[in-house]
Formats: sequence, C-alpha cells, structure tokens
Amino acid sequence: MDSRTKGIGRQTLIIAAASFMLIAAAVGAGAFGGASVDDLQDGALSAQGSYLAPAGPAFSIWSLIYLGLIAYTVWQALPAQRQDARQQAVGGWIAASMVLNGLWLVTARYLTLWLTVVVIALLLAVLARVIVVLGRFPARNLADRILTDGANGLHFGWVTIATVANTAAWLTQIAPQSWAQAADAWAIAVLVVVLVIGAAAAWVTGRIAPALATAWGLAWLAVGRLTGEPESTPTAITAIIVAVLLVVAGVVAVLRRSRAAHNSSETAR
Repeated sequence: MDSRTKGIGRQTLIIAAASFMLIAAAVGAGAFGGASVDDLQDGALSAQGSYLAPAGPAFSIWSLIYLGLIAYTVWQALPAQRQDARQQAVGGWIAASMVLNGLWLVTARYLTLWLTVVVIALLLAVLARVIVVLGRFPARNLADRILTDGANGLHFGWVTIATVANTAAWLTQIAPQSWAQAADAWAIAVLVVVLVIGAAAAWVTGRIAPALATAWGLAWLAVGRLTGEPESTPTAITAIIVAVLLVVAGVVAVLRRSRAAHNSSETAR
C-alpha cells in the first residue's frame, strides 16, 4: 500500500471515529431521550458524586473540546495533510481516543460504573500516547499547533481530571464507610499525582493546553468542595494550589520550547 493510499485511509478513519464520537455523545447525553449524565449511575457521576468531582459548570469545557476535535478532523482531511509524517504517526491514536470518548458515554448510560472507569482509564492512556507522539514531532505551522496540539491537549488535560473524578465516584460507591474518615488525605494525595501528570505533559509537549484544561477542572473541583456536598476545605485548597502550579508549569514549558526553537534557528544561521 503506497503512502498516498495509507494517508487517505488514515483520514477516513479519523472522520469515521469523529462521527461515532458525536453520535455516541448525543445518545449518551440523552439528546434522544433519557436522563442527563448527572443522573446516570444513580447520581454517582454528578458534582456531588465524590470529593474529587468538579462542580457542574466545569463540564462546559466539553463544548470547546468537541469543537476543537471537529475542526481538527476537517483540517486533517485536507490533501495537504495526507502524507504528513506527524499526522501519520498520531492519527490512529487520535481516532482511538475519539472512539473511547464516545464509548464512555454509552457505557455510562447502558452499563455499569466500574466499566466507565475501565473505559476512561483506556482513554487517558491513549491520550497520553497522543501527547508523547506529538512531543516527538514539531508542529509544522500555526494551524497544526492549534488544531492538533491544542484540541488534543485540551482533551488530555480534561480527561486527566475526569478520570480522577470517575474513579473516585466508583470507589465512593464500593468503599467501606470507615474510609470516609481519610477522604481528605486520599483526595490530597490524588491531586498531587494529578500535578505530576500535568507537569510532565507540559514538559514533554511544551504546550499549555493540557495544563489549562486540568486547571479548569481543578478550579471547579475547589468550587464544588467549598460550596456543595461533600464539603472539604483541605481538598479545595489543594485543588487551587495544584491548578496554579499547573498553569505555571505550562507557561514555563511554553517559554522553554520557544527558547529552544530560537536557539535552534540561531544555530542554523
């Protein structure tokens, strides 16, 4: 199979995956009838589902993520991207992330809570792979940087905090009542892990989008713990600190990448 045929196949695969994601999202979100996501799984996925669940307005970021992924899908389908080495390397992984994105909502609506944890963990792993691959191939132009790195970076950043919330919701359902006494400590420990993951993603890619998306979720997590149930001031304070540190890490990573690019251009002269 020649590279042109492979390129067309990759572009078609991404279009199909994006179409499935949007249809699954519409079905899973109840667009054709049924309960909203907040009411699925007996409310475990709502803003009150666990100590690590962001407040409701946080989920508005999905509109931006879907818009970015749709724009990416259209852009990558253009002939100019057909044989691009960067898109060849990352396209299949991005398609897989779109499929898993749609599957999560279908799983949440029709299957069990623990299966949603499995699906979102797989989604996070695939998006982490996307981030690593993008870090190995510099963006060719501004459109590539915004649509490939930006859209998928936001997706990864948000799914990072969504995975934490989803897993915490499941553990809240199955954990013994005695675990509630250590809920603050566990929440803080998990948020430290989120900081490590977010900072590593910023360092690998030199992009700020993943950090911004995770920080957005953390900010609303803090709002949820300060103004709603379950209330937890220590968790809220930790979430705010981690959010700020992630944004700082993202800014430093962008500056580091820009400096490296400048030094490279100076050396080339």
